[in-house]
Amino acid sequence: MLSKRIIPCLDVREGKTTKGIKFQNNIDIGDPVEMARFYYEAGADEIVFYDITASHEKRNIMIDVVRRVAENIFIPFSVGGGIRTIDDMREVLLAGAEKVSVNSSAIKNPEIISEGAKAFGSQCIVLGMDVKYVGKSERIPSGYEMVINGGRTYMGIDAIWWAKEAERLGAGEICLNSIDADGTREGYEINLTSLISTNAKIPVIASGGAGKPVHLLEVLTKGKADAALIASMVHYGTYSISQIKSYLYSNGIKIRKT
Repeated sequence: MLSKRIIPCLDVREGKTTKGIKFQNNIDIGDPVEMARFYYEAGADEIVFYDITASHEKRNIMIDVVRRVAENIFIPFSVGGGIRTIDDMREVLLAGAEKVSVNSSAIKNPEIISEGAKAFGSQCIVLGMDVKYVGKSERIPSGYEMVINGGRTYMGIDAIWWAKEAERLGAGEICLNSIDADGTREGYEINLTSLISTNAKIPVIASGGAGKPVHLLEVLTKGKADAALIASMVHYGTYSISQIKSYLYSNGIKIRKT
């Protein structure tokens, strides 16, 4: 059994790490380079960096910030936001990232997944999924709909179908974010995570809602996730990565200890 991964997430806007609730009312909380270094030294397994307004603003990612983060950490580093072309992917990877995450751009142009996998390998291509529960319908049989542009645009695409399609195209991993749970600190969306983890054969990172160590335990067991993204619970100092990992280890989760 592979070790489960604990991954701090840095949502970045205008060069600052920011945090909101359900993709709204964001406030700036720190410098992404300093925070990435802190989490690396604290025992994070990976770091995820999202330029959260790049797609909506139709601009390229802040490559200078990516480069400075990569210079300060020595663990896998995934970058997303504003990546629309193979050249964008190459620039991010050359700046020091190990993985690129495509979300809005992949729904608009699914071929970017297969092109990226062919050029750099599936292990480098992460499918970012921002998902909202809208109720089951003929068009959205799972009840979970894909939303892009930072939670602004509903696409009429079923989340399970899209996860399986992206896997077929060559995505090597899924980062699954529940808009309903995002920033609430009330727990991950277990049903959604379990549905995607069960239907996709590639690793799934659960995102959105972590507030206590028990929430990670639930999503890594009941939700069948391979990794858990964390933000608010460590950004505000409520818990340390060491505390979270010790709790998971004591509850039987295989984890890389700090």
